Amino acid sequence: MEIATVRRTLNHTLTELKRAIDRYAVAIAADLYALAWQQAAGAPPSETREQRAQLKEFKEILGSRRWQEEERRQAAAAPPKAVLPPPRQAATAAHRIRPDAGRAADPVARPQRRKVTTSVAPRRSSAPSQPAAPLAPAPAPASAPPPAVKARPARSSEPDLLEAGRLWEIAAELRPLLEQTARSGSTITWPQIHKRLPGLPRLNADDQCVLLWLVDEEGRSGEPLLSALVTVGDRQMHPRFPAVAEQLGWMNPVGTRPHTAWSYEVLKVHQHWRHRR
Repeated sequence: MEIATVRRTLNHTLTELKRAIDRYAVAIAADLYALAWQQAAGAPPSETREQRAQLKEFKEILGSRRWQEEERRQAAAAPPKAVLPPPRQAATAAHRIRPDAGRAADPVARPQRRKVTTSVAPRRSSAPSQPAAPLAPAPAPASAPPPAVKARPARSSEPDLLEAGRLWEIAAELRPLLEQTARSGSTITWPQIHKRLPGLPRLNADDQCVLLWLVDEEGRSGEPLLSALVTVGDRQMHPRFPAVAEQLGWMNPVGTRPHTAWSYEVLKVHQHWRHRR
């Protein structure tokens, strides 16, 4: 899709979103907000900077206390949804067929009665009775072996990949945080980012790289890479930084170690943002 078409479609969605917010149409505004971010993913960040700035303003409105109270009020006033009865389970064969309801044509086989015969009781003998031999104890039944338990495969702790629109939305929140980190002359790790942005979901490692790429793609041409400020451990270079930086056109100087080139990039980021607001 051409960039001009993306802008035109996105501007139309933003107009409808503004009308929904003015009418306090909570459900419609939520759907339009998600749709706008999906449409914004169809063009580079540098081409939709104004539209994404409007989305950030709309997000502040949608996250305000007044809007949340209106959302709860509309949810409480909405008519309850009809609860469908659970599907009727099929009756078992024992319930469908009565034990005494055989076919009329088929004769019912009845068990033969046992013939009872009368016998004369034996006379008691005068000889002393022999003691009965003790019965041998019955062997204990062999215990059945425990059922074999199949080992369940270990669940992957890696979260699922996010949609492109959601990644763009998160990148719009992440860039101001990295700019603030650059102005303070420090670095930041992903656990620290999650503490500063409580609403940030758990991220797949690939999504983290895409987010850093989107953050720097939004910047002006020639700006140092804010993604260099995301470190691991004690201010150590993130192992995926060279791959992210290469996608943004960053080249490691010939004969320079990657860690040295990364340290110089961090220094440039701090100097660039030191006096910017």
